[in-house]
Amino acid sequence: MDGARRSAANELSAPGATGHGSVVTSLETSFERGLHGALTAALRKARASGVPVIASRTAVLAGAHDPTAIAVASRRQGEHWFCFEQPDRQGSALAALGSVRVLEASGEDRFVQVARRWRALSASAVADWSEDPPASGLIALGGFAFAPDGGGSAAWEGFAPASLVVPEVSLSRRDGHTALTVNLEVAPDDTLADLTRRALGRLGELRSAPLPLLDPAPTGVYRVQSPMPPSHYEEAVARAVQRIRAGELEKVVLAREVEVHAPVAHAPGAVFGLLRDEFPSCYVFAVGRGDATFIAASPELLVRREGQRASTVALAGSVGRSADPAVDDHLGERLLHSDKDREENAIVARRIARTLRPYSVWVTSAPEPVLVRVANIQHLAMPIRAQLASAASAIELAGALHPTPAVGAEPRERAASLIPALEGIDRGWYSGPIGWTDASGDGEFCVALRCALLRAQLARLYAGCGIVRDSDPAAELAETEVKLGALLPLLAG
Repeated sequence: MDGARRSAANELSAPGATGHGSVVTSLETSFERGLHGALTAALRKARASGVPVIASRTAVLAGAHDPTAIAVASRRQGEHWFCFEQPDRQGSALAALGSVRVLEASGEDRFVQVARRWRALSASAVADWSEDPPASGLIALGGFAFAPDGGGSAAWEGFAPASLVVPEVSLSRRDGHTALTVNLEVAPDDTLADLTRRALGRLGELRSAPLPLLDPAPTGVYRVQSPMPPSHYEEAVARAVQRIRAGELEKVVLAREVEVHAPVAHAPGAVFGLLRDEFPSCYVFAVGRGDATFIAASPELLVRREGQRASTVALAGSVGRSADPAVDDHLGERLLHSDKDREENAIVARRIARTLRPYSVWVTSAPEPVLVRVANIQHLAMPIRAQLASAASAIELAGALHPTPAVGAEPRERAASLIPALEGIDRGWYSGPIGWTDASGDGEFCVALRCALLRAQLARLYAGCGIVRDSDPAAELAETEVKLGALLPLLAG
């Protein structure tokens, strides 16, 4: 065994590296050999080209693992971190820590900029490609603001208009199978021994522990307040309805913001655990930037690309739930037959299909909307699928679709000026795409709904409604209260 590999073996067997809750003990025995080979090849390539190269190595973990719990237990203070789950879909989970490279952009072409940079970066990497489980191997993950230059306010510091991260470590799980990937940036003047120590040192920090619990009896006073009074939202809805009836647009989505001031810092890991238990069919995610975490349980898929197949859903039209099954069924039936809500859903479905056609051999949607029920609300949903004709990546498809009329406006061009003027808030990443992509261009992005931005004792919650010609301001305000109910009870003590 040469010096670098002997050092690696010692690192893996060092005190603490294999202690209680350590993850490295679950790595397959061939991992060290594969890591050594990837680092050697990357170092050779970096020295030949004179520029840094990403080295990536993936291994299967033995046993059952909770990627999010590992990330929460192992993250360093202030570093980038990311968790993305849909528990009901075969236990799908992705979690990541640290940043080897951050790809950021702003402006109307921010999706194109980031997609181009990711394509070049992944093509130059030394990586072992993996498709099982999905999102294993070399990936980039993060999100995009709603607006081309969104997130400019102090509240959204650290959340660029477009921001995808190549993590140091990622874990992906599906159907009980978990893969771990470690990434390093290899510079021409690095040494194999130092690179190996860096990789295994980071892996040695990974710990598995249950997610923390929320304090059941917190001490202190929680304050819930709206930066804008509820009447402001009703007035905004009324003005939007006037514009729609005047023929300026078909639909617009208007959001409002609510603040929760807590006596102690909000606990992202504890909130995440409750959200995934309460909303297992949703995309439950957390994106950490510095001292802030953007967290959500979103019911809406923006796009999923799997080879030449693309999937999405038109999600628009909502009503609350009832604990009485008969009443709950009645509410659902009323939603299915509501002209106002069906019109809202049809506007979204038509736009999505129209947007996908230039990229596709065919686009098809369900003949009728269906009900999607989550814990506190039910929606009208129209599943849409496409067979792709082009090589458009998940990032590029997300950029083409965003913002759909489910979060923006129809026609689309009206969203840029009308929405901020009526809302009076900086949406930041609220209603933007959140997700991941791999080196082949596959990936998955959801829409950031039912979300909150946590920073120390302050949580900012966001919820919006689709406004059409028959919208009633008081009813739309009440609908935002239902949507805020996903997170507000967890954050307000």
